[in-house]
Amino acid sequence: MRPSGRKTDELRQITIETGVSRHAEGSCLIKVGDTQVLCTATIDEKVPPFLRNSGLGWVTAEYGMLPRATNTRMRREAKDGQSGRTQEIQRLIGRSLRAGVDRVALGERQIVVDCDVIQADGGTRCASITGGWVALRLAVNKLLKAGAIVTDPLVDPVAAVSCGIYAGQPVLDLDYPEDSEAGVDGNFVMAGAKLVEVQMSAEGSTYSRAQMNALLDLAEKGVAELVAAQLAATK
Repeated sequence: MRPSGRKTDELRQITIETGVSRHAEGSCLIKVGDTQVLCTATIDEKVPPFLRNSGLGWVTAEYGMLPRATNTRMRREAKDGQSGRTQEIQRLIGRSLRAGVDRVALGERQIVVDCDVIQADGGTRCASITGGWVALRLAVNKLLKAGAIVTDPLVDPVAAVSCGIYAGQPVLDLDYPEDSEAGVDGNFVMAGAKLVEVQMSAEGSTYSRAQMNALLDLAEKGVAELVAAQLAATK
């Protein structure tokens, strides 16, 4: 039995509220169970120096957690500098979102996706990727409506979900009580039906090829449901 009472292949409740930031070109508040992430997308008509005069666009991301997003207060990273964990997560978000973008169609501009965790209960990086795509979609819609671009650069929706081995069985979408005790923990990022990245690690026990396949099956099911929620939020 899972602590939440969910079935092994059941996602936490997902809600995506769009237009939550007055100034951002695209924004949403995504809630995955008790995990809540504010995602905003900002259009910059300049690209980083390494892409100047290339004709290619760029999508990047920044990630952070509010001091009381967790059960004990964290120091603000603005005071001490970004942790290695934060840098790793925001790089993951950026390259995940870029996997679903035609950078030629985007044109020589940059979109920055900011993901700020308001409340954490497991799966913050996956929620950030899923909500980050929604914010990105809304920002791109504005470019299309304004005629700044003529071809939609978003090739596929990008979403992510965690899966793991908890109490000896493969489960979908780990919350914190499961994540903290999982024998195997993994994050699966997909663009459409294709894998973008898989992060898998044995936290307390090794895992078999059959278990890996079972987790992948769960991830495909979960991502399909997340994509449906993304498309419903942005239609």
